Amino acid sequence: MPISSSDPARTCWVVTDGSAGMENQCIGLAEAMGLDFKVKRIHTKKPWRWLPPQFWLSPLRQLKDSGDRLDPPWPDILITCGRQAIPMSMAIRKASKGATFTIHIQTPNAPANRFDLVVVPEHDALRGPNVLVSEGSLTRITPQRLSEEAARFSDELAGLSAPVVTVLVGGSNRCYEVTPETMHALTTRLEQLQEETDCSFLVTTSRRTGPENEKILEDCLANLPHRIWRGTGDNPYFAYLEKADLVIVTADSVNMVCEACTAGKPVLVFDLPGGNRKFTRFHATMRERDRTRPFTGRWDSWTPPELAETRRIADCIQTILTNRKSA
Repeated sequence: MPISSSDPARTCWVVTDGSAGMENQCIGLAEAMGLDFKVKRIHTKKPWRWLPPQFWLSPLRQLKDSGDRLDPPWPDILITCGRQAIPMSMAIRKASKGATFTIHIQTPNAPANRFDLVVVPEHDALRGPNVLVSEGSLTRITPQRLSEEAARFSDELAGLSAPVVTVLVGGSNRCYEVTPETMHALTTRLEQLQEETDCSFLVTTSRRTGPENEKILEDCLANLPHRIWRGTGDNPYFAYLEKADLVIVTADSVNMVCEACTAGKPVLVFDLPGGNRKFTRFHATMRERDRTRPFTGRWDSWTPPELAETRRIADCIQTILTNRKSA
């Protein structure tokens, strides 16, 4: 059974630098555990933010006033993700004298034993006695959330002709490059797919997509049945996933791929120039397990195996917490 959100003995903080991909993983885990949590977005001072955690002096004093403060009373459970949150987690664990159970998501640039638990994706190399391994990233996707969000955006989504293809477009990052040439290649394949299937498109872009690439995408969609969300107003992301018969995702985001797979949809991945060993391993594993297939411009639909890693990891942590309490 999950931890009851009504249990006054269980308090929880989610601490990140506010990056959506990090914060959503922490929130997804807290929600799956049934916790009543507070989200704290921190901003750290220079030069500390550039240094490894072991070189920080008094980490809790290196928070800028533009972000949230981290002051006692300390929470029972602390869930963190991202480099800036690592020294904070270690400092709170020390300040609470071990009373705060610290969970860090993704491989930290610090020894794993500085946390009570570390949750890493399978394509990361870190393993250890206090390391839980998930298939891909954690998400906030649940059947209930998808259903509720689809209902909330029902008017906007009305009138779309089936089949519906949701397209999740990311952008350049440290590993991949999304150029205008790449975007033209994607839009050419979208046009081929629409000609073959007479589908409708639901499209989201990210801050990394860039205005030139967005313009190329919008020009392509202008003559096709579609809805597009550009980052302003209410976010229909979950509704777009629920409505989809097929999802196309650019290869630059593990989170987007895992969210689409957790939604139970067949997922086609549009490859991009670049990549690294971790991304290569992740995408190869997802293809081998028939969770994703390459997007070539053709329709390809199947029933993928269930992916519910956030629920599984939450159950594992609940067991650990129960055993810890009874020890």
